[in-house]
Amino acid sequence: MLTTHHKNLAAVIHLSAFSKFIFPLGNFIMPLIFWTVNKDKSEFIDAHGKQAINFQLSILLYTVLIGALTIPLFLFGILNTISFPDLWHGYDFDFNISHRDNFNVIILSILAGLLVIAAFILEIIFVIIATSKANQGEPYNYPITIKFLK
Repeated sequence: MLTTHHKNLAAVIHLSAFSKFIFPLGNFIMPLIFWTVNKDKSEFIDAHGKQAINFQLSILLYTVLIGALTIPLFLFGILNTISFPDLWHGYDFDFNISHRDNFNVIILSILAGLLVIAAFILEIIFVIIATSKANQGEPYNYPITIKFLK
């Protein structure tokens, strides 16, 4: 039987992802703690806890992948536009790329950075939606989530 207490616990699991604004990795640690302590109380709490953790791990993976592509591209584009004659004794980071291609690399990096910002905003929105659904006693599946915990 689904009680108000179970709904509130499931909502707290989702909301605890915002603890990342208080301490690093709080968005994983706090939902994991709340889920681990309460998962045996009901299937509802267990399902919402798994969803919250899977979503946070998925967002981390997507952010790391985008960052792994974006940061080197951005640095590559910036270093190719700057001349370092005094600092590097005449050495220039010329990678034989035209200025137009270099501009495209920088633009691609900026767009990927905007994608990370959009993912951050969507994460906040999805956590709020999941919290609301849990509080109403409804199941919720986060979009674009990899099921690490089944």
